[in-house]
Amino acid sequence: MEKQTLISVYATELPEQEMDNTTCNDIFYEGTETEYRLAIRAAAEQVSGFLKNTKKPFSGIRPATLLAEFDNIDLEHPLPDYKSLFEEVNALYIQHATAFHLPEYIAHLNCPVVIPALAAEVIISAINSSQDTYDQSAGGTFIERRLIGWTGQQIGYSSQCDGVFTGGGSQSNLMGLLLARDYYALTYLKHNIKLQGHPANANRFRIFMSEKAHFSNQKNASLMGLGEQAIVKVGTDNRFRMDASLLEQAILREMAEGNIPIAIVATAGTTDFGNIDPLQQIACIAKEFKLWMHVDAAYGCGLLLSEKYRYLLNGIELADSVTIDYHKSFFQPISSSAFLVKNKLHLNIIKHHADYLNPKEQDYDELPAQINKSITQSTRRFDALKLWFTLRLLGKQKLGIYTDRIIDTTEQAACMIEASQHFELLSHSDLGVLVFRYLPQHAGGIDTCAMNQYIKQTMFFNGEVLVASTKVNGQFYLKFTILNPLTTIQHIQNILTVIKKHGKDYELRHHMPAKG
Repeated sequence: MEKQTLISVYATELPEQEMDNTTCNDIFYEGTETEYRLAIRAAAEQVSGFLKNTKKPFSGIRPATLLAEFDNIDLEHPLPDYKSLFEEVNALYIQHATAFHLPEYIAHLNCPVVIPALAAEVIISAINSSQDTYDQSAGGTFIERRLIGWTGQQIGYSSQCDGVFTGGGSQSNLMGLLLARDYYALTYLKHNIKLQGHPANANRFRIFMSEKAHFSNQKNASLMGLGEQAIVKVGTDNRFRMDASLLEQAILREMAEGNIPIAIVATAGTTDFGNIDPLQQIACIAKEFKLWMHVDAAYGCGLLLSEKYRYLLNGIELADSVTIDYHKSFFQPISSSAFLVKNKLHLNIIKHHADYLNPKEQDYDELPAQINKSITQSTRRFDALKLWFTLRLLGKQKLGIYTDRIIDTTEQAACMIEASQHFELLSHSDLGVLVFRYLPQHAGGIDTCAMNQYIKQTMFFNGEVLVASTKVNGQFYLKFTILNPLTTIQHIQNILTVIKKHGKDYELRHHMPAKG
């Protein structure tokens, strides 16, 4: 018999004319269930193998080498069975996948994930609910709503808050800026941008944020038709947090030039330094100038879980809107994010009715529809179930302990780097990001930037340690992003030892004795 899927095998065991509908359904279900169990078990074995056998955060494979493997793939001809499929995917992807769960991965904002959320992923994918309307999700609607309400409580919002799960922090930040723009136009210009497009003076709208704020804000201003010129970058203090006095000066300066301030974006956890803007001071300025205040807490939202460090977010409850990324700081798989507003009525600004989906005459108290709160997603995964599984099984307190451990380890690491003559640390962190560089140990014309670039690239293609990098004032720096509660100070010490080894190797190759 030609190799087929289990569903087809079961379906061909009896002649079609001898099977009534009940028998057909039973056989189809039995075949589907059997194939499902085998496929899921095989997938779980692949995951277990990855977790058990992966000893380094990266295999070190070069892009050209990996790309060559894809030249042999013929997508026009399916593989004969699951065994072949898993072997192929293992060779092309799994054995070279970046292992975020290992302590030696401290590069980007990718967290290890908790097991309850993985169990939820199986249900989410198999049942495949869509979160846009109640008739496509039912209980999923209320799980998402309850989690939005719970998150709002952690922020400090009242029961008048609302929000929606999103695909990521960039999308949530877009929603914050869009509401800020449209709210300003409706409230102060009596102009409906959704219906009428930009008012004539929209080119003078200005949005203020730290020079260390996330790049998505510039992209979002461009997407909204305001252009990147609408973004006013405000200087920072010695911890790379927005300077509130410079913010006020920037607002007054723009007003004097005839421009129109409409919003402030405060960052609770900068990507490069993990530090938090002075939220309470910024909120006072926003109130004084009647500006929308959005807080990008995509990274810093993990502090909502912590009893020890929650105070660092004081003032976030004063914001008009907040970005949350559970897949950064709540140990959730991608994607799991949210956008919240303090006043649920503000979401009406983006509501649009489609007769086939969410008609205007529908009673949304009786028959809710999350599509009314979303701007870029109609069909939308039930990602909220992952967070539900996590909170219901692990609880906020345990997640908070993980968060505290990460912050404590980062501070120990900062002190270790700062005390070493081999390194230059730029700043301590409120969260888990440290920016530093290895320093030449001998005089003799060593290019410090080139040396640190060499260290990063060598470690990456050795696969032994993965760190990130950034530039500050045009200079190249290494960057630790610690998001794994299993990472200890001993791991950090070992990583620093590896960095020093490669730094010394570079110096031996490039050292030029001083003349004279």
